[in-house]
Parts: sequence; C-alpha cells; structure tokens
Amino acid sequence: MKRFFGVLVLMGCQYLSLHAQEQKAPDAVMPKDSKIAFAAYDGMVVAGYVDQGGFLNFTGPNISWSKNNSKIMVGMLPSLRFKEDDKEPKNSFITPGLGVGLTYSYKRIAFQLPLYYTAKTATDNGKWNCGIGIGIRLKK
Repeated sequence: MKRFFGVLVLMGCQYLSLHAQEQKAPDAVMPKDSKIAFAAYDGMVVAGYVDQGGFLNFTGPNISWSKNNSKIMVGMLPSLRFKEDDKEPKNSFITPGLGVGLTYSYKRIAFQLPLYYTAKTATDNGKWNCGIGIGIRLKK
C-alpha cells in the first residue's frame, strides 16, 4: 500500500508540472524565440481502490459526452493493478489489467467507478469487482 501512495504522490507532481508549463499564445504573430507545443492530448489518469488493492489507469477507447467543463465517459480502462498476493506461489505486486467503467470529470478533476474481472482459480469463482477512483484530466 505504501507503493500505491507513492504512485499517487508522483501523479500529483506530474499534474503540478503540467499545470505550471501551460502557456497561452496571443492572437498576434509569435516571435521566433517563443516556444509552442505542437502536441495535443486528451485523457485521464486515475488512481483508486478495488478488490483489496489499488489501481492506476488511463482512459482508453470510450464513448463520451461533453458540456462546458464537464465530461462523462463510458469505456475501456487499461490499468496497472497494485495488490500484494498472500498465497504461494505469489503473483507480481504490479499486474496489467483491462477494466470497464464510468468516468466523470469537471475541469481537471476526474471521478471514476471502474469494474474489473478477477478470473476463476482452483479455489475461487470468477467475479466482477467494483472500485472507486479519483484522478486528473489531461487536456490541451
């Protein structure tokens, strides 16, 4: 769990650095020494809790609706799951996964309700797990 909170701190630092580097170009012609970013990006980075572990996901293919500063998305969530395995043999602490879910964002803050499937094992049935997360919206 300590590693998971470390990831949250890194996300916060990344958000602050992105926010500090934002520049708005005036409508007039830019001088030669000015710097303009040519990359355009849109997406979200969300951290949260599901099935006694954490996750860090990035919004993938989705259907979204936008109005003013709000955006609602339903789609796929490529993720990294952070969960300590207490059974032998142990799985890795960090495992990739794919979830589905609903994400709502207002300005730069994102809230998420993801669903992840845990596969059937020799002792447990497969099941869907619902989680909750909060993150940042990357937009330019």
